[in-house]
Amino acid sequence: MTTKHETYYVPAQSVWPIIGAIGLFLIAFGAGNFVQQLKSGASGGGYILLAGIAVILFMLVGWFRTVINESTTGLYSHQMDRSFRQGMSWFIFSEVMFFGAFFWGVVLCPHGRCTLARWRLE
Repeated sequence: MTTKHETYYVPAQSVWPIIGAIGLFLIAFGAGNFVQQLKSGASGGGYILLAGIAVILFMLVGWFRTVINESTTGLYSHQMDRSFRQGMSWFIFSEVMFFGAFFWGVVLCPHGRCTLARWRLE
């Protein structure tokens, strides 16, 4: 008796991360030039910044199109779906914990409610 196991889909290498990195570089470079050129009145940095934003938007549309096509063609198994859900759950949990630590450190500690002082961990 043979048991059929689910297959785990491993996508092929993608060009979208490299395009995203190029877009982020253009945004950083363009924003830096734009800030430097505010006083002089030049406008070259603004065009580079807009080009970087356009590249990022192109990357997002293309990457989401690829993921949606993989999903609608049935390449993802139930294990992959659980993996996506678990990853998103861990991400949301980490964001909640980060916000809690940030709120505690910025708002509560300056008002004397910092409980780490009891353990001398300042």
